[in-house]
Amino acid sequence: MIFFKTIFLILIVFLKTETLLSENNLFNVNNIQIEKKEKSTNDALANQAIKIGFNQLVEKILLAEDIEKINDLKFTAIKQLVNYYRVSKDSIEKNKELVNFSIKFDKDKMHDLFYRKGIRYSEITDKDLYILPILIKNEKLFIFNNNFFYKNWNINFDVDLLEFILPLENIEIIQIINKDKDNLVNLAMDKIFKEYSMKNLALIIIEENNNNELIYLKTKIQNKNISKKLNLKKNDLETKIFYEKIITETKKEIINLVKSENLIDISSPLFLNTRFNLSKKSNFNELKTRIKNIELIENIFVKDFNKDYMNLRIKYLGKFQNIINQLKNQNIDLKMINDQWVIKIF
Repeated sequence: MIFFKTIFLILIVFLKTETLLSENNLFNVNNIQIEKKEKSTNDALANQAIKIGFNQLVEKILLAEDIEKINDLKFTAIKQLVNYYRVSKDSIEKNKELVNFSIKFDKDKMHDLFYRKGIRYSEITDKDLYILPILIKNEKLFIFNNNFFYKNWNINFDVDLLEFILPLENIEIIQIINKDKDNLVNLAMDKIFKEYSMKNLALIIIEENNNNELIYLKTKIQNKNISKKLNLKKNDLETKIFYEKIITETKKEIINLVKSENLIDISSPLFLNTRFNLSKKSNFNELKTRIKNIELIENIFVKDFNKDYMNLRIKYLGKFQNIINQLKNQNIDLKMINDQWVIKIF
């Protein structure tokens, strides 16, 4: 009798949390600063913050071509997508009174918008990208020393979506690159990033050619090799400004590539059947708490159960490997045992 009471309570918790599993933060936009002028009303400030927040959100999660599909969205429709907003204390900066807003957009309403517009959005689960820019100038290679791009890659070019990690100066890397200097486009990146071969990688070759710069992007994203070539013209720009432009444009291209490999299609959810062993009463509550932090999991259904285990059906979005990675981040293990997926916490 006690067992069935316990299971009954578990089922109630599942039913109550099916559509509220995620304490999502992907659709949150924080630290929106709006200048408060003398005649500014609270509603006007909030509306301004919502507009800015929505633009920042779509810039973060949509591909450039998909942003165009919602450019004509009226503000009244955008405002309906907001779950709530929060205002923090005012601050004074350069004699300006600033109001700080945090906007939370409703996940289900955003999903409905993307579904109607035929838009896939991106959630980047692995934000680390290991990168090495190489400069070719006057037929000479510059890897670490005298390489503007290596020294300035992360200066004044902050990007929230990705963290660009450059290797420390290393004689072995120099030797590997010099050995294949005549065929850098085909250089195996695993040789340079030995310790991070399973991570997202990028080798950038910047070759000066008169007033143009040829940029070769050689990347490995989600274990998929992607190459691309960019051609930027210097025109009348100063060298430093032009080099900064190269960094900015190359980062944009890399971010778009990473987004493309982390797209979520609302119209095509996936399902995972798994078993959860009931060794302790606290196991389920702990599992539920951790799963709430996983944005890609939408629902969990109880298929059947007994005193030893529960068979669960998990509805999720995105790639299966991303689900496994997010489960690991929450200390949840998913393994195939005897042709059955088994989930457990550790």
